Amino acid sequence: MRAMLLEQTGLLRDSPEPLRLVERPDPSPAADELLIRVSACGVCHTELDEIEGRMPPRLPVILGHQAVGSVLAMGKDAAGFTIGERVGVAWIFSACGLCGYCRRGDENLCAQFQATGRDVHGGYAELMTVSAAFAHRIPGVFTDAEAAPLLCAGAIGYRSLRLTGLQDGGILGLTGFGASAHLVAKLVRHRFPAARLFVFARSGKERDFALELGAEWAGDTGEQPPERLDAVIDTTPAWTPVVEALRRLKPGGRLVINAIRKEDSDKKALLRLHYPEHLWLEKEIKSVANVSRYDVREFLRLAAEAGIKPDIEEYALEDANRALLELKEKHIRGAKVLRMC
Repeated sequence: MRAMLLEQTGLLRDSPEPLRLVERPDPSPAADELLIRVSACGVCHTELDEIEGRMPPRLPVILGHQAVGSVLAMGKDAAGFTIGERVGVAWIFSACGLCGYCRRGDENLCAQFQATGRDVHGGYAELMTVSAAFAHRIPGVFTDAEAAPLLCAGAIGYRSLRLTGLQDGGILGLTGFGASAHLVAKLVRHRFPAARLFVFARSGKERDFALELGAEWAGDTGEQPPERLDAVIDTTPAWTPVVEALRRLKPGGRLVINAIRKEDSDKKALLRLHYPEHLWLEKEIKSVANVSRYDVREFLRLAAEAGIKPDIEEYALEDANRALLELKEKHIRGAKVLRMC
């Protein structure tokens, strides 16, 4: 099979083609696994964190944790799917199922959590395997390319929105407007039709896109919005938006940081934190850690019910490096997806 392989980490500015197109032996499913012929795989900012070493993967590794394809073969104990059925594989590859976190439904916090495309090979390939228990049915309303970003950008956006505690009629801020945020904007319109949406983004194109999707206001990261916010979801890799978001919250407001890692380039922005202005009056900060199977499956259900589909840009598998570099340089409108053929 063909795959895009990461063999070492390093900054993209020093090595703009970190992935190498290789031929590898076809994988075989273990007893509880499905063998999937991958047709599409989303490109995620988390992969930049892996490539650049902020979240080092197990090398060498095939990246990709938003994979969609069809079941090609099944292990002898795999159940719940049929040959030819469409399935998706998300960031959560496995969890122990036995610890307190798993038993209470927080498998995303499991100490034995394994991530697709980090701890095991992922979907930047023509074939991959996954436990049947961690595969997800794809609703028929989505094409493979449409479904791929829903598995991470959508699911983590859904989890982030739940963690804000937003009520209908409230004011939500989105900092950054890439794959996850644009799906959150669409979900907000469905679940909270009276909510007001303010978007902060450095790119004028992203701000225009946010207004197209129903944002009431869109401005640069440092601009003052028309009103203070009940909640903010930060999807950026930087620290400045965190500081600015805290300043714009209402008393009792909550900032949800939807980022698996932050870059160090503007870490000094944290020195601007001023307790009375940024943190006092019961403001809260909550991070988002991974996703659970529930997040993925519930968002797929909601998205199918509401007709929520991502705006996508498609690339051939061998153009994965170009897609990643464009993502790094913030050439974004919606989500980027690799096609295997």
